[in-house]
Amino acid sequence: MSVPLTPITLEGRFVRLLPLTNAHVRPLLSAAAGSRESFQYTWVPEPTTADITRYISAAVAAFEAGTAHPFVTVRIDSPDTVVGSTRFMNLEYWADATGHPSTRDFPDAVEIGATWLSHDAQRTQVNTEAKLLMLTYAFETWGVQRVVLRTDARNAKSRANIERIGAQYEGTLRHHMHSTDGDNNGLRNTAVYSIIRQEWDAVKAQLQAKLAE
Repeated sequence: MSVPLTPITLEGRFVRLLPLTNAHVRPLLSAAAGSRESFQYTWVPEPTTADITRYISAAVAAFEAGTAHPFVTVRIDSPDTVVGSTRFMNLEYWADATGHPSTRDFPDAVEIGATWLSHDAQRTQVNTEAKLLMLTYAFETWGVQRVVLRTDARNAKSRANIERIGAQYEGTLRHHMHSTDGDNNGLRNTAVYSIIRQEWDAVKAQLQAKLAE
C-alpha cells in the first residue's frame, strides 16, 4: 500500500531540508564532486550530470509513487549550498489486528536512509540536526510507531553515529544487497537499528543536547 505524499520542507538552526527535484542537478553535482574517501560504504552518485540526473529521476519517481520522500540538505549559513541528500523511505502502512488494510493517511513505520553529505559538511551540526528534524516529523506529525536506520555492517563510523543518537541495534541482515565496493563477494551485510515511540522523548532530548554543545 502507498499513499500520495505531500512535499515537506524541514528547517532548523543549521540545516534546511528541501524536497529533491529536477532543479537540483547542479547543486547535487557540486556536493558530490569533493573528496569521496568517506563514501566507501555509502552509495553516492558519481559527480557527472548524467549520473546525478538518473539519481534524481529515480528519487522523484519514488516520491510520485508514494514510497519515499527525498530531500536535499542545505546549510542555513550558506543558503544556496546543497551539501547532500537524505530521505524517508520504506514507508509502512500496517493492517489492523483483524487484517483490514490501514486507513491512516500517514505511515506506521518509516526508514531514514540514503543519507550522504559532502566531505566538508561531515562532523558538523548538519547531520545531527537533520536527524532531529526528520525524527521529530516522523514521530510527532506522522505519529509513527517506529523509525529504522540501516547501514553497511562494516561502516563503523556510521554505526557509531546511529548509536550516538540513541537507536537500538536489532541485528544484521546477511547478504542483504549489493555492496558499494564489491567486497564480500559483492554482497552487503546490513546492520539494522531502530527507535520506537516509547524511546523518542529520550532520543529527542539527547539530540537537542548535542546541538546545544
